Amino acid sequence: MERATLVRLSESPEARTGEASVAGLTIRGLRAPDDYSEMNRIANAERERIGIAFTTTVDQLADYYKRPSRFDAIRDLAIFELDGRMAGYARGRINQVVGGAKVHEIVPFLDPAVDVRSVFPLMLSVVEAHHRRMAADDPTANKVLQTFGGDAAPERDAIIVAAGFDAVRHSYTMVRPHVEDLPDADLPAGLEIRPVRAEDVRAIWDAGIDAFRDAWGFIEPDEDDYGRFLTDPMDSQRELWRVAWDGDEVAGQVRSFINEAENERFGRRRGYTESISVRRPWRRRGLARALIGASIRALRERGMTETALGVDTQNVTGALALYESCGYIAVSRTTTFEKPLD
Repeated sequence: MERATLVRLSESPEARTGEASVAGLTIRGLRAPDDYSEMNRIANAERERIGIAFTTTVDQLADYYKRPSRFDAIRDLAIFELDGRMAGYARGRINQVVGGAKVHEIVPFLDPAVDVRSVFPLMLSVVEAHHRRMAADDPTANKVLQTFGGDAAPERDAIIVAAGFDAVRHSYTMVRPHVEDLPDADLPAGLEIRPVRAEDVRAIWDAGIDAFRDAWGFIEPDEDDYGRFLTDPMDSQRELWRVAWDGDEVAGQVRSFINEAENERFGRRRGYTESISVRRPWRRRGLARALIGASIRALRERGMTETALGVDTQNVTGALALYESCGYIAVSRTTTFEKPLD
């Protein structure tokens, strides 16, 4: 007999009950690759609704589901249709936070054209029930459900809170609306920025992971994650990276990128200064500020007129204050919600 933990999300008892509760609703599994185009449209629209501008292409979404990270695309994803048209989709994922909870993540994307009160509560409850089945035989003491929202969609957030979730963390999207008047900071003595060579990429990746180990919610990446990193179009723009070396050691880095699909969609020239990290021995010496300035300069040379980044508002390294001092302004706030899973 099949174990309860292996029941597909789309075939669960909760999915069948949910179909009966909303007129015209059908819940089914993924049909790849036919579903990808509409899934991508809905995901981009939902992110925009809650205050996340990040845009993906159909090819990027397809690649993500061909190489899923910590979830099974067949078991853990369901498509929600209203009267034969895709209204949204939802999936689960499980992440083990280093030194913390096992996080059962609910990732719902609902077409903003659909009344959020009709299907969104059902998305949350169906995926939550799926996670509870998967967690039933797991002896891990500290397990939580987690999902996301944003200030730009208060009605959506209210449904999450009504489902028993509490806001536990906030993040800002921050924009520097121009690329002039660069942060005034020199590299600390003894450090240098070098062009990125192919043979250095693994050391740069490992240094970034090391720097983020004290970040809230840190999850130890595996070799599959590294493989995705090597081919991800946002992570592959190495000519824009600015990496500071102390001899043979990576001291800090900013891995900038330009999301051309996003810029075309919103009619702007934005570059991202992301993956900003400084390893512990080199902190509090102005290195991050110097690397940010160098990164903005590189993006300006590529024709960008503004830069952006995301930041945990409670970052233990004081990143928010640094970014504000570098001219970045918070333009939207997103929220991580959690609920005990016991």
